[in-house]
Amino acid sequence: MSTNHKETPHIKPNGVEIAETILLPGDPLRAKFIAENFLEDVVQFNEVRGMLGYTGTFKGKKISVMGTGMGTASMGIYSWELINVFGVKNLIRIGSAGSIQDDLNLYDIVFAMGSSTDANYAHQYNLPGHYSITASYELLEKAKKVADEKGYPVRIGNVLASDVFYNADSTAMERWSKMGVLCAEMESAALYMNAAQAGVNALCILTISDHIFKHEKTTQLERQTAFTKMMEIALELAE
Repeated sequence: MSTNHKETPHIKPNGVEIAETILLPGDPLRAKFIAENFLEDVVQFNEVRGMLGYTGTFKGKKISVMGTGMGTASMGIYSWELINVFGVKNLIRIGSAGSIQDDLNLYDIVFAMGSSTDANYAHQYNLPGHYSITASYELLEKAKKVADEKGYPVRIGNVLASDVFYNADSTAMERWSKMGVLCAEMESAALYMNAAQAGVNALCILTISDHIFKHEKTTQLERQTAFTKMMEIALELAE
């Protein structure tokens, strides 16, 4: 866990502990919702740039939650600092995603076993080939067990972490879909690579908020507060 004197340009805990297990929604208001509705003994540890972060307990176990913003760059910064400065060991992204499969519908839950990406985040490692971006099996196995115990059906597979939200290439998602990719989001690849390099655990748990091909979508308020099943699964992963 973090020591109370550490800070970065983006995270200033002011003496508040950051737990070794942290939930990472993109939306800081979702972090606030989780802190207020699921955690006990909550203390806020970050408000820099409006990226709210909290530490509390869930069923007696210490856990933190903080927003990360959108995209590879934002997740890359926050996850790197949490891992390498504050000593976080288990990072669980809980986010929304757009389905690109006909049989994956609104509110379905996806565990990102793999993360395909159009981002160039891996270039920094100077690897002599293409890196396969995967979740921590330890967290994936635990999350599946929790989902089974709660009776929550989940899909497990490959997701797309895209750098592009408004894509000028209108056929891009169709090609990813043909390769069996389940859905599109924007952060899992950077999270998984930062975790892999540091030897810590990461998992991305997603709720389908819209269907890209069917043009179905949930509201902003639903994305912020109604995705409680994925939150419940993630909270049970606290060490």
